[in-house]
Amino acid sequence: MYNRGIRGATTVAHNEEQEILTATAELLERIVDANEILPEDICSVWITVTPDLDAAFPAKAIRVLKNFDMVPLMCSTEIPVKTGLPRCIRLLLHVNTNKTQREMKHIYMNEAKRLRPDISGRA
Repeated sequence: MYNRGIRGATTVAHNEEQEILTATAELLERIVDANEILPEDICSVWITVTPDLDAAFPAKAIRVLKNFDMVPLMCSTEIPVKTGLPRCIRLLLHVNTNKTQREMKHIYMNEAKRLRPDISGRA
């Protein structure tokens, strides 16, 4: 078994708590479904948001999902690069799996598809 990283990102239209929480949960669920992983196989989730998103901790959305109560979560702010994508939420899941790194399906949604056009349509 290996520990692999799975990336994902999405954007929201507004800096509003419910919008941030809904987008975070949707992104995580898409990553989990696309990669056929169980919460117990997730070592940790690193969550970052751009500095313009401060209405909610995105981890709050994950913590309430079924079987995610023991998954370690960490939130942080992205580096404030002037040309960066605004209102962006990024996830990095560390998972235990027998799959190869090339088999991992990274999920990019909404405006975040521009971050990785090379893999945005693979999942």
